[in-house]
Amino acid sequence: MSSSSSTSVVSSFFASPHFLRRVLWADAASGVGTALLHWELADVLAPVLGLPVSLLQWSGLALVGFVLFISWIASRRTIPAGLVWVLIAANTVWVLGCVGLLASSLVAPTTLGIAFLIVQAVAVGVLAELEWIGVRKIQPAHAW
Repeated sequence: MSSSSSTSVVSSFFASPHFLRRVLWADAASGVGTALLHWELADVLAPVLGLPVSLLQWSGLALVGFVLFISWIASRRTIPAGLVWVLIAANTVWVLGCVGLLASSLVAPTTLGIAFLIVQAVAVGVLAELEWIGVRKIQPAHAW
């Protein structure tokens, strides 16, 4: 694929009227995967990651509600921009939580646990950024 054709593919992806909906479904799918990891494998992951079982289980449970909320928003005929901003805020809180855990003495993550938290922070941050790009496309421009 040439440089110009790959650029047009990326441009058309961002320009698609379905861009935000696709990002929301991607967020929901990644949330399901993370919820299952946290909830179902907490006992196995906790010693490997150096994170408390309860932290993994509670975050997994919280993600179930979050995934249901995202799925409901993504399934609407018209995506409610205000609720997408709530999702962006929640994703930002998740990123800050991961960074906060790394910066605090509340947990003692292993090297793998540090990588796990960094990957989560980056992935969720990217999703929040893509949702921000998408929600700005569906909102009318304000003349400030």
